[in-house]
This record gives sequence, structure tokens and C-alpha cells, in this order.
Amino acid sequence: VNKYSRPKVPLLSVDSIVIHYTANPGTDAEANRNYFNNLANQDGVENPTYASSNFVIGIDGEIIAAVPIDEVAYASNQLNETSLSIENCHPDETGQFTDATYQSLIKLTAWLCDLFRLDPQEDVIRHYDVIDKECPLYFVQNKDEWTRFKSDVAKAMQ
Repeated sequence: VNKYSRPKVPLLSVDSIVIHYTANPGTDAEANRNYFNNLANQDGVENPTYASSNFVIGIDGEIIAAVPIDEVAYASNQLNETSLSIENCHPDETGQFTDATYQSLIKLTAWLCDLFRLDPQEDVIRHYDVIDKECPLYFVQNKDEWTRFKSDVAKAMQ
């Protein structure tokens, strides 16, 4: 628990799931989780970074829960208090996920939608939809793939 990446602030509600990409090609889930954890060591830094995610999915499909699903993660700007975030690792600059990452993302998102009674067509969004940032890059640049992903989540919920 720390003020930079895990403030241990309870979520007000879970109204959406926000999909992200790590934007650092070739890194794994553990390295990204460790980055967030290491932000705790910023006391005295003039302009500290505040960042985290509820989940990080690796290139091989491994899922790391980084911030509990009942706590705020610093990932989705004004939606931090009402959303869950999923960061996804990717192998190259295109931002396209491996099949293993994609399959884990579908399963995790479907499980969260079921758990919180969310509609994947309406309540699963990209970071881009929150602040107009090209995140997750591949889904921003390939709208048909974003539509397919939400359909795949809906199918997984059946």
C-alpha cells in the first residue's frame, strides 16, 4: 500500500472495465507489476508518477492481479473510482496482443462482466474512450478488432 500506485481507496462502484496496453514492447506482466510497485519509492521526488492497474496480462497469457478489485487503481483518469483496469503486454510496436494475451483478456473481461453485471458492448471501453489517448494502440487503430474483441467477450459470457 502506497500513495503512488496502491492508495487502498475503496472503489465507489464498478461501472466499466477499461482496457489498456503497456506501451513498452516485449516486457512481461511481472516487470510491469513491479514497475507499479516500485513507484512507492518516490517520496521526495519533485513530480512523482501515480500509476497502477488492477490486472496485468503477460505475453504468455499469465494474469497478475496487481490491485484488488475493490480498490482504486491509477489507470483511467476520471474513471479511477468507478472502473477496473487491465493492462496488456505486447511483443512489438504495433501494440497487437499475442493470441495467449488476447485469450486471457477475453476470459478475464468476461469474468469481470459476469461478476459486476456489466454489458461488454457498453461497459467495456478503451483508455482512448476516456482521454483520447492511443491506448490500447492496436484496438484504437483497428476498430474492427475492437468490435470483434467485445463480441468475443459476449460469447465467452454465454
